[in-house]
Amino acid sequence: MKKAQRDAIAVRLKASAAAPRDGYIQDVLRCMVDAGACRIGMRSDRPLAGGVGACDLASPLARMIDHTVLAPQASEADIKALCREAVHHCFASVCIPPCYVPLAVAQLRDSDVRVCTVAGFPHGNSHTDVKAAEAERAVHDGVSEIDMVLNVGLLKGGQYEAVEQDIRATTTAAKAAGSNVVVKVILECALLTNEEKVIACILAQNAGADFVKTSTGFAKGGATLADVALMHRVVGKKMGIKAAGGIRTREQAMGLIEHGATRIGASASVAIVAI
Repeated sequence: MKKAQRDAIAVRLKASAAAPRDGYIQDVLRCMVDAGACRIGMRSDRPLAGGVGACDLASPLARMIDHTVLAPQASEADIKALCREAVHHCFASVCIPPCYVPLAVAQLRDSDVRVCTVAGFPHGNSHTDVKAAEAERAVHDGVSEIDMVLNVGLLKGGQYEAVEQDIRATTTAAKAAGSNVVVKVILECALLTNEEKVIACILAQNAGADFVKTSTGFAKGGATLADVALMHRVVGKKMGIKAAGGIRTREQAMGLIEHGATRIGASASVAIVAI
């Protein structure tokens, strides 16, 4: 390798060292290829402290996807297959029914894929104490993330204090049961007016949730660009935004991300990331 080439690579590495970890690793890989590497060996499981695993080099889109199976007919075999796909493609998490959390935790124990489950799903109108108990039990079973459904009926009836308390109780129970637990609040946008969507976002933020989410996937409509853009205008960078419901292509996912989504929930995840 010529000195000029070595110097150019050194400059690039020095400049990228201050960048976020994922960007830095991607740049290191490009530098290796530029220097003449035609093959890279990586650990496929969780790396040692300070090391680099295969998922550090995964597509940024894959790392934004919650690979989801919430159908009532989902079996243990379906959950195991979901977990294998999530590990292979380095998805952010698997989102599964609460009864399968221990199974998924065991399947994903040596991976970087998180386990997500739901509370108050799919209608959101179970008692607040029940939602909180669901969240607490899920965290004890090993989840890292909980997607809870807000009480749509109370929201539409103008009982905003009760809605906020419902979210706060569930969020508090989850975070008290385990550190670094992420709570997402499903608004079910297809059932709400724009004004109600704005109010729901504000209530979720006030209650201490981490994300707002568009849909359960069980209502009459799913994620739309307009809903994601509206949610983004309300919460800005203070909360994450999960788009879910009816997302089946890469183009749909990228459009939602461009409008403000920071996480994608989908059952068609493998097709979305396929090149």
